[in-house]
Order: sequence, then C-alpha cells, then structure tokens
Amino acid sequence: MRSNNNKDMKIKSACTAVFASALALTFTVGCSTKNYVRSQTAPIIQQTNDLDTKTAADHRNIVDTDERAKTGIAGAQSAANTADQHALAAGQSADAANQSAKEAYNRVDSLSGVVANLDNYKQVSDVGVTFAFDKYVLTASDKKQLDDLAANLTNTRGYILEVTGGTDSVGDAAYNYQLSQHRADAVVNYLASKYNIPPHKFYLIGIGKDQQVASDSTAAGRAKNRRVDIKLMTNMNSDQPSTASSTKPNGQM
Repeated sequence: MRSNNNKDMKIKSACTAVFASALALTFTVGCSTKNYVRSQTAPIIQQTNDLDTKTAADHRNIVDTDERAKTGIAGAQSAANTADQHALAAGQSADAANQSAKEAYNRVDSLSGVVANLDNYKQVSDVGVTFAFDKYVLTASDKKQLDDLAANLTNTRGYILEVTGGTDSVGDAAYNYQLSQHRADAVVNYLASKYNIPPHKFYLIGIGKDQQVASDSTAAGRAKNRRVDIKLMTNMNSDQPSTASSTKPNGQM
C-alpha cells in the first residue's frame, strides 16, 4: 500500500510540474507577443501623431494665409477705389476747366460781328482744314497745317485768331450750324491745348452752309465747303516788327 502511495505522489508531482511549465510557457509567449505588437505598432502610432500635428499646423497656416489674402485684397480694393475717386475728381476738374475755357472763347453770331470786333486788325496769314462728311475730327494732315500756322505765333505780337467753321449743303440749317461750330471748336481746342494759347485770343463762329467757297453740285466742291478757315490777325502797326509774315515755318527768311 505504501508503495502505491509513493507512486501516486510522484505522479501528482510530475503533473504539477508539467502544468507549471505549461503555464509559464503560456505567460512567456503572451508577454513576447504583446512586446512584439507594441514594437510594431509604436512607430505607426508615432507617425500618425506626427501627421496629425503637421495637418493641424498646415490648416492653421492656410487659415492665416487666407486671412492675410483677404486683408490684402480689401486693402487693394480700398486703394483702387481711392484711385478711382481721385481719377474721377481729376476728370471732373479737367472737364470743368475745359468748359470754362470754352466759355471764355469769343463767340460771335455772324460774320459782321467778327468784322466789327476786328476793325483794328490786319491779316498776317491764314490756313484752311477740311473734314469728312458729318465729321469734326482733325486728321494728321489738318494738325500739320495748324502746326505750321502756330509756328508764327511766337513772332507775332498783339495777335488774335479768327476761326470760321462751315459745312456743305447736305442736311438742315440748324444741324449744319451746330456741326460747323463743332468743327471750329475742334480747331480751337487743338491749338489751345498744344500751344497754350489763351482763350481770349480766339474769335469763333459757325456759319453752317451760309457762305460756301465752292459749288455744292460736285463731290469735290462739297468737300471744300466742309472746312474751317483760320486767320492769324494782328493789331500792330506795319512799321513795328510785329509779325513773321514773310518767315517760313522753320524760321528761315
């Protein structure tokens, strides 16, 4: 019996040892697995955290950039609006100055009015420019002729400019009076702005089709009637060195 008891004890001890070994192995394997998983996932977690941080920083930068851009656009728009207002004010001032200059021109209602005002003047030189049908825009050729006339002004004292606009016979009288006045204005505005001629130096009249210089029965004649005649006049005596009537445009005798 005692022998059997010893045998049972040995068996139990062996079983206990096997169980303990198995338990220890299981614990060891489990710990190793957890350590392995942590070693593999830790870099991924760190990369994810880093990416989140960078994404947040990028978002803040984008928001900051957007705010700066909005501020810059608002500032630029404000500056543009201010510039537009200044340009508008300058344009209005220029228009007012131009209108004042036009009002200062000597405008007469008839050729007899021109003559009455110019009794003490004699003609030094004259030039004529022509216009396209129903137009009052100066061509390059017209401007060249006006430039040649203006070349005499620096050597002419006590001068005025008689400017007479005309038309052909096409159209009604009221419209042609207005058109001839526009043509005279075009000449005066060019000379006044380019050569700084004071407004009171000009005597303007638009005679429409009242006094034609050629027959209106031909196209060539009508073209000649669509004109503005400009006369340079002086009130200086003939014995005074008042003009350069015999002087060529380039100043040579």
